Amino acid sequence: METQIPSRTLSRPLIWTILLGVLGAVLFSIVPLAVSLSLWQRLTGFATVFLGIFIEAIPFLLMGTVASGLVEVFISQEWITRFSPRRALPAALLGSLLGLVFPVCECGVIPLTRRLFQKRLPVSTGIAFLLAAPVLNPIVIFSTAAAFGWGRMLAWRLGLTLLIAVTIGVVFSTEKDISNIVRLPPSEIELPVLGTHPEHESIGAKIGRALVVSTGEFFEMGRYLILGASLAAILQTFVPQTSLLAIGSGPLLSVIAMLTLAVVLSICSTVDAFVALGFVGTFSFGSILSFLVFGPMVDIKSMLMYLQVFRRRPVFYLVLLPLLMSLLAGIAFNYLRP
Repeated sequence: METQIPSRTLSRPLIWTILLGVLGAVLFSIVPLAVSLSLWQRLTGFATVFLGIFIEAIPFLLMGTVASGLVEVFISQEWITRFSPRRALPAALLGSLLGLVFPVCECGVIPLTRRLFQKRLPVSTGIAFLLAAPVLNPIVIFSTAAAFGWGRMLAWRLGLTLLIAVTIGVVFSTEKDISNIVRLPPSEIELPVLGTHPEHESIGAKIGRALVVSTGEFFEMGRYLILGASLAAILQTFVPQTSLLAIGSGPLLSVIAMLTLAVVLSICSTVDAFVALGFVGTFSFGSILSFLVFGPMVDIKSMLMYLQVFRRRPVFYLVLLPLLMSLLAGIAFNYLRP
């Protein structure tokens, strides 16, 4: 009886790795040394920026997903329905202040908001919480005060964020069917919490279920955080910021430049005040204020995460409405307080 000798063929990934390595070596030998060094510096800069954004955001994403798991297990739909205001304006005002209880940034607030929507949180409350929590929370309040002091910049940042979040929350309250706004429910997130659970389940078992839910959401949202951080790092590496800042001299262009910079940089709201402080003396009060208000609501990574939670049309309005309101506020401050 013949015995078959197993073939020792190379795996396809290994073959592609070898081919890419050979191609890279050939290109490196052809490309001039100066170009190679310039490309290497840009790649190093990309890695630095990417790791900076990712490492800065990942703890807050983890906080948000853990909070989401705890909400799923310990807060019932009946409890949320009982304590939620029925009118749109009080509901939006309550949502904008929830950040004082859940101190999460723009990365952590998205999975937490989705979980609250799954518990049938009113639309106006959830949207206001989504937009306001990255600024109206204790961590960001103290970081802004450390950068600018307990003065006008802090007061206007908090006031404008509250105004924009409440306004947009009321606008979204006109949609009564939440399924037209939120993608409910993602099957991979619902799977860990399906089924029946004992009525007198122990605290340890509940925490275990919460961690299972948190893990699923963390890896799901983490994909979009990585993609958003990569795009932001590419733009920061290959688009010169000097050319963007050069147009920021006028009352209108300065606001547009800072709004664009807020999207491109994709900085966590816990530290963006210190970045904005570096533009004092170069940019106007209105443009810096618009940067501090709009950036925590919309940037590259949050837009990608929005698309995972919301349908496309609501995402369009979640980007457009804060943009227009921040733009108008920045221009108004530049003309009234040049």
